Formats: sequence, C-alpha cells, structure tokens
Amino acid sequence: MKRRYSRRQLIGYGSAALASSLFLKACTNNSSSIPTSSSEKKTTTDANKTFKVAMVLPGIITDKAWNQVGFTGLKVVKDKQSAETAYVEKVGQSDQVETLSDFARRGYNLIFAHGGQFDASIQQVAAEFPKTFFVGVNGAVKGDNIASLRIDSLQSAYVSGIVAASMTKANKIAYLCAQQFQSTDDEKRGFELGAKSVKPDIKVTASYTGDWNDAAKAKEAALALISSGNDVIFQWLDNASPAVLETASEKGIYAIGNTSDQQEVAPKAVLTSIVKRIDLAIAYISELAKNQQLTGQIYSIGWEKPDILYLGKFGSMVPEDVQKKAKDAIQGIIDKKIKLT
Repeated sequence: MKRRYSRRQLIGYGSAALASSLFLKACTNNSSSIPTSSSEKKTTTDANKTFKVAMVLPGIITDKAWNQVGFTGLKVVKDKQSAETAYVEKVGQSDQVETLSDFARRGYNLIFAHGGQFDASIQQVAAEFPKTFFVGVNGAVKGDNIASLRIDSLQSAYVSGIVAASMTKANKIAYLCAQQFQSTDDEKRGFELGAKSVKPDIKVTASYTGDWNDAAKAKEAALALISSGNDVIFQWLDNASPAVLETASEKGIYAIGNTSDQQEVAPKAVLTSIVKRIDLAIAYISELAKNQQLTGQIYSIGWEKPDILYLGKFGSMVPEDVQKKAKDAIQGIIDKKIKLT
C-alpha cells in the first residue's frame, strides 16, 4: 500500500486523533517499533506487523532529478520489501517539522527526509519520537534514532571538476546550487579540487539560487554566471536543473548534469553527468532497518559502489583523452592513490 499525502492534508489532520483515524481508515495494520536507547542499538521490526516507510521531499517527484530519484527508491522499498509507504512532496522549510512529526504520529517506522536542508528539523523531531527512525538523505546528522545517507559529494564532484577544467576555454567555471549545507559545500570543494588538479590557476565561482525548483531563478543565475565569463557550469538543482542546462545550450557553453543522466536534456551542452542512484541507496538503508541492522551513523557511498555512483554518458564534444582522465581519477580514488579530505 502506498499513499500520497499533500502537505495541507498532513498538517490539517496532524493534531486531531479522530481526524487521523478517519484519514487512515483504510490502514488496519499496527506500526512496529524501533528501540533507540543507543546509537549502536539496532532497529527492530515485528514480523507480524507491517513495516511502514515514509518520505518527505522538498520538490516534485517528476523533476527528473533529486526528488524523482528519491521517490523511485521509495517505490523499490514498497515493491521489494512489502512495505507500506507514503510520501509528501513540495515540503518547504517552514513545514518540515510538522510533516515529519505527522508521519511519526501515524506510526511510520522509518522516515526519509530527502535533503540536507532537513537536518535541523530531524534533530528537533527525533527526540520526541524515539520509536521512529529518521534518515536524512544527504544529511550530516546522527543520533540514537537518526542516521544520514550520503553520496560522497567530495569524490563525485572532484571528477566533474576535472572534466570542467579540461573543457573550459575561458579558464572560468562555476558551481550553481540552491542552498549551502555540508553536502553542497563538499560538492563545491570537490569541484574546485578536481579543477585545480588540471589547471591550478583556474577560477571557480559558486552561486546559490535559494530555491531548488524555481526555474526562473535558476535561469537568471545561469545567465549571470555566463555574463561573468564562465563557460562551464556544474549544477545541482532539482526541478530547476533543466533550465540551467538549456540556458547553457542556448548560450553556447557547457554544463555538467547531476543526480540523473541529463545528457538528453541538452545534448549540445552537457559534457557528462554525475549519476547518483539514491534510489538504490535508499532501498539499501530500508533493508537494513527491516533486518534490524540500521544504526545511528552516517552512511557514505563513493565511487567504490559503481551501481550507485557513476558517470553518465559523455557528450560527443568530450575528447577521448578527457574521458580517460575522468575514468582514471575515479579509479585513483577507489585505489586510494587520490586522497580527498
């Protein structure tokens, strides 16, 4: 069973037990519990009770980027683990606490908060619901009933920096994102380290739109970076990412995709993409929870897991030697010949 709740529905019903009962009248299963007296204590689920998993997303599940990949992971959990699942999309900063709390009140065993921007809200809510385990995807928090799941942004962005520096003619490249938190800071830093390993004097600019999904803001930011002379943009946005890639194509510069393989969005502009199979990572974390193995720690995944993190298709404009340079860097990181801190 999978449910989609609107944010307004969750908040409207959240404080009334009777309304909650009516809202979930189709659900007759009792929730299982997750003891969390220690960060080393494992999660447990009763075999006779339904395993319930929820996800709170900042954007729409059809963005062909971050939110869609997360939602795909939830579908894998439902199909492969026979879990009862539910989700809410387009949850803004001001509604995070109430949305997470509502799922916890409804007896969900495992709640994914899909983005590092949820970290503070997870910490606020988790103490109130010790029988629920919260996972911050791309987060940087851990605790008795808190874990974080991260793709190693430093590793992944290092390779994108190598590609960008190898393709720039202006010696000026840019990182465009929505918000600053640990994962995006790591990604910006990795991008810069990779670029400077190719061209030590290259200039790397960072810009933030303040919104993961606003295409108009994304395009405006991309145009500003282009007017400043940047001719490669590595972007990390959600529903707004196509606006950046398409703007790059229109202006005759290059871009690098993120999260999904975005080559087809703008074939003339996209050099390659950093593909992050968050869906498979989410299914892995959920399986740990169901099998009583999830603990309060940060789970970080890098190039050593090629089914989860890998390079997307290269554009036809990328020379073979640049492609080889990127692939060699990945192997160097795996072999620990390239060490990033």
